[in-house]
Amino acid sequence: MKVVVAIIKPFKLAEVHEALHGIGIHGLTIYEAKGHGHQKGHSEIYRSVEYVAHYLLKLRIEVIVAEERVEQVIKAILSAARTGHAGDGKIYVHALDQVVRIRTGETDELAI
Repeated sequence: MKVVVAIIKPFKLAEVHEALHGIGIHGLTIYEAKGHGHQKGHSEIYRSVEYVAHYLLKLRIEVIVAEERVEQVIKAILSAARTGHAGDGKIYVHALDQVVRIRTGETDELAI
């Protein structure tokens, strides 16, 4: 089992959710996140005062899948989240040793 983590732009959430749902992924966890990559934040002018935002608002999506579905999930997220501009985000994958569904006690792939 693997955890696929995607850091995306917030306005892409609906498209990513639809893409994952379209390939049969129904469970995901979403967190609000702040950070920056190469673009290192941005500056805006508000009421004639320059405001520098060092950290940009992003969303972190986590999906637990069987190992054989990882590439399918990555392709779905890539196609839905990509704008072609800096700050589109990252996808990374973690190994997952065990999952337990609290309600039933089911473990591993049965718990997904």
